[in-house]
Amino acid sequence: MSNPTPKEDIQKIIQSAQRLGVEMDEADALQWLTAMSAVQSDDGIVVNERTGVFGHKVSMLDFSETDLEHFRRLGRLVEFADVPGKVETALALSGSAAQSKIQTYPGDADYFERVNILAPTREEACKTLADMIREKTEKTLKGPNYLMIEAKFGSYPMDVMRGGKLKKKGDSISWTPQEILAGGFDAFLPDGRTTTIHWEDGMLEPGWCKLDWVTTDGVRGQLVNASNMLDVTWEAPDGTITPLDGYLDPYFQEIYLEAESVPIFSKLAQHVSADALDDYVAQLEKEINKYVTKDVNYGKAAKRMYNVFRLTGRYEEAVFIRELFDEPTSMLYQVWSLFRTMEECCAPDSHIPIEEVQAQADQLVLSVIHALEGNEESMVVKHLLRLRRSLDKQESGHTMHEDVETARAEVMNLVNNFFYEKMTAMPAIRVYMDEVGGK
Repeated sequence: MSNPTPKEDIQKIIQSAQRLGVEMDEADALQWLTAMSAVQSDDGIVVNERTGVFGHKVSMLDFSETDLEHFRRLGRLVEFADVPGKVETALALSGSAAQSKIQTYPGDADYFERVNILAPTREEACKTLADMIREKTEKTLKGPNYLMIEAKFGSYPMDVMRGGKLKKKGDSISWTPQEILAGGFDAFLPDGRTTTIHWEDGMLEPGWCKLDWVTTDGVRGQLVNASNMLDVTWEAPDGTITPLDGYLDPYFQEIYLEAESVPIFSKLAQHVSADALDDYVAQLEKEINKYVTKDVNYGKAAKRMYNVFRLTGRYEEAVFIRELFDEPTSMLYQVWSLFRTMEECCAPDSHIPIEEVQAQADQLVLSVIHALEGNEESMVVKHLLRLRRSLDKQESGHTMHEDVETARAEVMNLVNNFFYEKMTAMPAIRVYMDEVGGK
């Protein structure tokens, strides 16, 4: 018996979506499914000659160039510059921004950058990376439309207590910009003595490197989180490539922003493990498990499931989630971005005005009114308005007010229920969530 054609597959998927109350653009879904069928056995990279962006063929199917110049401008804030003969870089979009063709309302502006450091020794490569992050902090600490929030760099050299929590030896260190510029921070040893963790202490084990800012999104007129996750490698004089964190990340979800980065990307990509796809899927499933069991967030779980499904040939489930995020109702995903901005506004010594958070909440309420209808709209707007009113009691730089916490929890529960009901309406996805959630 011959395998069904994409058109035959799409008819079955459309019938399923209609039964489950998910609107589907038949022409768009058929185009995607046909393209997926053509590239499913091809791990090649494709370059868009007109725009200069490039990436894995599957990833390129979901990228829209509509906001490309906006993301390139924002990329200049987060990126690390090349240093001839010393540092080579390739900046990419990742997360929802790299899937902008389907995710009409992306949450954050996530970037991913390959940083290859040429140095005589690993120690010198680590020192170069530490200096680069510190210099980046100094240059992008605060500007007219951005504020640096934190950086993850280095690993704890010993067990310490920090902020009332145990940080074990080898755990990634989170730094405020002020701590980076001061060169260290105080913590407590398990026996109660005070110790100082210096910037240089965890340098030789950089671990997970990531920098975060909050910035104004000129396209959507709201605050967004912009992050840059670094995949850092050391190139020895003999040409040997060594990942400083012990693992070279795969490239299944990045959209690289400049064609000039093709040579450095190609040099590093050949060192990616042959098991990279299996490892990537396994990592995504760990995150899905977390978001359906512990830190419940069905919106984030859905985004990761989409990537698992499209990379493992489960196209019926992938198309279903793809259309779910293309629906107007998926703008509810912006709630998580609002929550994060609220948390950063309430952090000690925050420079984010509460008025910015209030304006973001106002815009979200208006977007919901525009997108939703009937009882669904009434319920969401009711809870969002309660949250918005509670923000009148909140001050920037102060612990989140009890009324804000309560209203936020109500909205979080409402949005989680929305995504859960949509996803589990498809039996195959419900079974998958049960399986992954039980791991």
